[in-house]
Amino acid sequence: MRQQSRLTPDRAPGSTHDAAVIPILEPEPSDDASVIARSRHDPEHFAALFTRHAPAIKRYVVRRLGLEAAEDVVAETFVAAFQQRASYDLTRADARPWLYGIATNLIGRHRRHEIGQYKVLSRTGVDPVTEPFTDRIDQRVAAGGARGRLAAALAGLPTGHRDALLLVTWGELTYEQAALSLGVAVGTVRSRVNRARKKLRRALGDIDPTAVTEEFRS
Repeated sequence: MRQQSRLTPDRAPGSTHDAAVIPILEPEPSDDASVIARSRHDPEHFAALFTRHAPAIKRYVVRRLGLEAAEDVVAETFVAAFQQRASYDLTRADARPWLYGIATNLIGRHRRHEIGQYKVLSRTGVDPVTEPFTDRIDQRVAAGGARGRLAAALAGLPTGHRDALLLVTWGELTYEQAALSLGVAVGTVRSRVNRARKKLRRALGDIDPTAVTEEFRS
């Protein structure tokens, strides 16, 4: 919330008494596009976007790269977003696809590290991504004793397929939002996700740990 001030009626400018200042709270913009629009003229407003979305994006990056690498990637994501805010399409009220797209591009610089993490899990069964970031997907896999096979399957996916799948499952984006993040058609995302899931099901004996309710993703 930003504060403005106003003079009370009986303390007009030029009076012999100091003006009494009453703070007026200015509400933060209700959508991301409004935050970005304001930040173009008043950069400090951009902090609201970080507050809203950094925790979820960090969680997504941690799951892919681990905690240490995620700190830098998340910081770089918001630095890049701040620098690119002038070109943001203000007709898009939700900035998550844009932010996840930036984060995914930055993750691309750490492909070897990401694949290495999956391979460690596939060999040892020890998840290098810290336990506080596990969720129902991980629980479902653990219950089936298949986390190692899942990690090996993820490591073997083409980069574009893995990005699409994990944006939809771990990033919790819709297909349309994932398409915006990756700069591809919605049909391409659907195709990549479907192919990735088929490969995971084959690796896990027809168990699909990444299955989500279609009404939330379509």
